[in-house]
Amino acid sequence: MDINRIGRDIDVLSDQLEVPGIGFMPVNAFVLHAAEPVVVDTGLSLPGRGFMDALGSVIDPQDVEWIWLTHPDRDHTGSLFDLLEAAPRARLITTFLGAGIMSTERPLPMDRVYLLNPGQSLDVGDRRLTAFRPPLFDNPSTVGFYDDQTGACFSSDCFGAPMPTAELATCGDVGHISADDLRAGQLLWATVDSPWVHTVDKARFLDSLAPLRAVDPAVILSTHLPPATERTPEFLAMLAAAPGADPFTGPDQAALEQLLATFEPATSTG
Repeated sequence: MDINRIGRDIDVLSDQLEVPGIGFMPVNAFVLHAAEPVVVDTGLSLPGRGFMDALGSVIDPQDVEWIWLTHPDRDHTGSLFDLLEAAPRARLITTFLGAGIMSTERPLPMDRVYLLNPGQSLDVGDRRLTAFRPPLFDNPSTVGFYDDQTGACFSSDCFGAPMPTAELATCGDVGHISADDLRAGQLLWATVDSPWVHTVDKARFLDSLAPLRAVDPAVILSTHLPPATERTPEFLAMLAAAPGADPFTGPDQAALEQLLATFEPATSTG
């Protein structure tokens, strides 16, 4: 994992995952160094990703007060229970639905759960974090937040885009990729991650962008995009175009069989 610093208060724990035929998806978690420190998501649910080591390089886990789970998909929950064990004072921020989804796989310590809905705020000592529902999402329990001190918007999956290389997927600023390539990647991701965007009333969807436009965050921090500074108008224009983007259609069984036919047969060890 790579560590990217945003100002004085935010560390980005940057991982990536190759998706054949699409590119390299950034998979970020974040540490917000508030008076009551907050870890936002906990990385991929794959072995050997080194999340806890990366986290320990920027904060002592015992100092973590809050774990904000933007939603309980497996690319956000990888080290959740390791962190709960290592951070005995930490409370887990999620929604009623998020807690229910998580508990179908492994029971949560409910005395450490803190339920927070979109529109509600949390005081973390030196700032207020305001929860909101991102315009695009793939899980009904998704909740991002605004930090009123740094002007950062933690947008969960919204605004993500596959990158052409692993190095770009973990870079410190999305400005390293061209504006045209970025927009194309974001529209692709929008149709992959939120296919419902093609079926909604467009006027109502555009109305959903108004709160984000009003806040005009200084930096957008997506789970699936390198950090983006002063890009809100551009990103909102991309979202406005998402309902009319080409729908994504993934490979079918015939394509899978064609791919498997190119693999070398396994050699016998007997």
